[in-house]
Amino acid sequence: MRASAAALHLGRFRPWLLLGLIFLAVSTLTRLVLTGVSIAAGLAAWTDVPAVLAVGAGYDLATTLYLFAPFAIYLALLPARLYRNKWQRRLVAALFMASVFGLLYIGAVEYFFFDEFDARFNFVAVEYLVYPHEVFVNIWQSYPVAKVLTSTAAVTVVVFLALRDRLFGPDGHPDRLHTRLAVLIALAAAVGIVQAGLTINTGRYSENRVVNELAANGVYSFFNAAFHNDLDYPAYYLSLPDDEADERLRNFVKETHSDFFPGSDHIERHIRGNGAPKRLNVIVLLEESLGAEFVGAYGDTRGLTPNIDRLSKQGLLFTNTYATGARTVRGMEAVSASFPPVPAESIVKRPYNKGLFNWSTVMEKNGYAPTFIYGGYGSFDSMNEFFGSNGYRVVDRTDMEHPRFANIWGVSDEDLLRHAVKVFDEQDARGERIFSIIMTTSNHKPFTFPPGVPGVPEKGGGRDAGIRYADYAIGWFLDEVRGKPWFDGTVFVIVADHGARVYGREDIPVATYRIPLLLYSPKHVKPGEVGALTSQIDIAPTVLGLLGFSYDSTFFGRDVLRDYRPGRFIPMNHNRDVALFDGTHIIEIGFRKTAAEYLYDPVTGKQSRVEIDAEHLKDAITVFQEAFELYQERLYHVTSTR
Repeated sequence: MRASAAALHLGRFRPWLLLGLIFLAVSTLTRLVLTGVSIAAGLAAWTDVPAVLAVGAGYDLATTLYLFAPFAIYLALLPARLYRNKWQRRLVAALFMASVFGLLYIGAVEYFFFDEFDARFNFVAVEYLVYPHEVFVNIWQSYPVAKVLTSTAAVTVVVFLALRDRLFGPDGHPDRLHTRLAVLIALAAAVGIVQAGLTINTGRYSENRVVNELAANGVYSFFNAAFHNDLDYPAYYLSLPDDEADERLRNFVKETHSDFFPGSDHIERHIRGNGAPKRLNVIVLLEESLGAEFVGAYGDTRGLTPNIDRLSKQGLLFTNTYATGARTVRGMEAVSASFPPVPAESIVKRPYNKGLFNWSTVMEKNGYAPTFIYGGYGSFDSMNEFFGSNGYRVVDRTDMEHPRFANIWGVSDEDLLRHAVKVFDEQDARGERIFSIIMTTSNHKPFTFPPGVPGVPEKGGGRDAGIRYADYAIGWFLDEVRGKPWFDGTVFVIVADHGARVYGREDIPVATYRIPLLLYSPKHVKPGEVGALTSQIDIAPTVLGLLGFSYDSTFFGRDVLRDYRPGRFIPMNHNRDVALFDGTHIIEIGFRKTAAEYLYDPVTGKQSRVEIDAEHLKDAITVFQEAFELYQERLYHVTSTR
């Protein structure tokens, strides 16, 4: 046994080997726990376990090779004299303990991430690390971080004490450089084989998204997301010849009251208003995580949203509305710029996003003074930079003195809306027309709220309490402004940035993207319901149509109240996948040029895979390919706005 170990020189590589084995053990245990939770939730079945473990073992082994390769190189190239130095061994022991702690802690964090997203670490996790203050404080407030850290530290000490005598082999065995280099060559060959044959899609063997996530490895998924942040769309997704895509998109966005610019191959067009313009104020309440599943007007029976339910009978309720993504920045780009969710990054955070054509472009031309009002710090997700460089005066938490209540995400919705009222009063006093997008924050973990709100505990009430408080704040706001001189001349738009969370077996779980949309203006909008398929990208053109404005446009969305043609589409994004939803069919386009089509049952929310319709697929490709190219080529603008 000793001779065999000496031959392989495991004495020097023992710390590397032990770390690899610990990583494999932690990864397997994490997968088993997540699988058990998913089975209990009905998202996976016991019959999935063998394949999940087998595919997962492949990803775990590959990740082990990648993750600990630098450590192996260090051990192999370290001269024998330095390797035997006691300080170097202490350094290796310290690094070993830190690595064990990190591996155990990552396993615990994966559990909580999966609980929130039904997914391994992905693009969301990468984005969150860009803003560590907000995210880490939110995690501290939302999860038992102290207990997890303490438990992880205790287990780390136990593991180290159990293995410390095995970290270093006997000093007397041969320690030749050429033998160590042979080990490195073998390791490099193994890494090369893995690199050539394994991608994030290799193990996606199931039509159940959750099962594929269970089989994945969180560390591998994280680095895959990080390294493919700035995607060249045609290189990774299906595409069409430019001429065909141009023509298809023009057919998509054309409306009976629009005329394309002469000589243009793109979607620049003039929208003809319906009647005399009505220069009403427009206030958009962009509500954090307010999924339709919680709203009584959309069928929920828990009574969480009495104010929205009451307002829905007094305003125009859109009963078939969907978000474009599962992140706030996706809702922002869709509502403000009528832009589809092109992977991987929202245009709110992309470079070269200054001076884009957006809702404020039209409003400013019509005499409005646009504002973006946010309850948190607008540096998060580059919100201030995006809105500030695209026609909006930005107001955020730094402008709100002495809020009654705040947590890491921002001031309470009441404080936010109270400050917004002050801004609007000042605008009205100056004779400015009001156009504002207000982004709320309270309906978000850790779900903590001001004291004294009926039915809403200060903490510990969870998501239901978040919905109740968001609804309460909406009712408070409208009651507060009802006597203002500018109230009668205002259209209020209540819409969510996205649903509460993405969950379910599907790559694009459409049912979780359904959101409320309500236009409320007692003097100008008749009560009723609109059942037409509606996307967040349709909101700006629909409200502009309600105002009767004529303007030049590059919007992807259409006026739902005037355009009655079939063929409406909802662009959607989840992680790296995008899809086009037409109400019954979901055409999914995946990373690495994959595609699938599903039939959607709006009653049950179930999806069943069907054979891909070539025309449906071309339509889906068109929307995302053209959006990417228009943005990349700086063509998402108009030459004039009348």
